Formats: sequence, C-alpha cells, structure tokens
Amino acid sequence: GNLMKELLPFTEHPAGALTALCTDIFTKVLLTGSKKGHIICWNIASFLEDSQNKKNEVKEELCWRAHATKVVDLFIEEEKNVVVTASIDGSVRLWHAGTGYYFGYFGQARKFELSDTSRLILPSDVNNFPAIIKEESKHLEKKKVKYPLMLDRDK
Repeated sequence: GNLMKELLPFTEHPAGALTALCTDIFTKVLLTGSKKGHIICWNIASFLEDSQNKKNEVKEELCWRAHATKVVDLFIEEEKNVVVTASIDGSVRLWHAGTGYYFGYFGQARKFELSDTSRLILPSDVNNFPAIIKEESKHLEKKKVKYPLMLDRDK
C-alpha cells in the first residue's frame, strides 16, 4: 500500500495518491485504488496496442468512492464482472465492475445479489455515487487563415 504513495493520477476527480493497482486478464482495463478511498477504472487497451500513436491514450472511464479511508488492495473477477476492494478500515467490499454499483461487504448477513445492478445503494460511510466519465469533447481543428490581419496604412 505504501509503495506507490507518491504516484498521482491525472484524473478529473481529486482521487489522491494511488495505493493499489490491478488489471483484467487481457490487460484492457486498469483499476487503481487511492489513499482517499476512490477506485478509478482506466481503459488502457488502445494505448498498449500502439503506445507511439498519440491518439491512443489511457482514458479514465469510471470513478467511485469505495471506502472512507485508504484502499490497500483490489482485484477484478471477470467471470462475475465484480471488483473486490479492501481498505485500512478493515472492510472488504464488492462492486459491479462496469458501473461501480455497490453489492455489499464480506461478512454481511444477506447474500450478494450480483444480477441486480438497477438499485443504487451505498455503504454507510460513502455518500458519492459512481461517476461515468464521458468522452471528452472533440477539439476544434485550427483553421488556416487565408488572409491574415496586416496593418494597411492606406486604410
């Protein structure tokens, strides 16, 4: 957890220093956990295919607050499409990998209902819903000016 405490992600949300990393089995998705309890999902597939191409970027896709304290470990279980997170608060929680929806925590009395992702529930110590990061707006291409502004003393 302390090995990466100085690595700060470039993200739209103030996520704090990264403390945990994992990827899916095909290395298309990178999950990071932060000192402030956030989980950030990054799409790294196009970047790893051709890192020399400037158009291929590491794109932030999803961010959610998983814990009130530092995330110390996480992994993705692809068959069930869930993310398991652990924190220094002693809790181990289960989340939907594609949406960040909370399923519950290990040790709870009820069974995990992994098929129902329609109900938005949160753990008692977290009050922020997951944020899906939309594709950045396309930058307008700079148009070449045919007639640049010039000083004309006659006018």
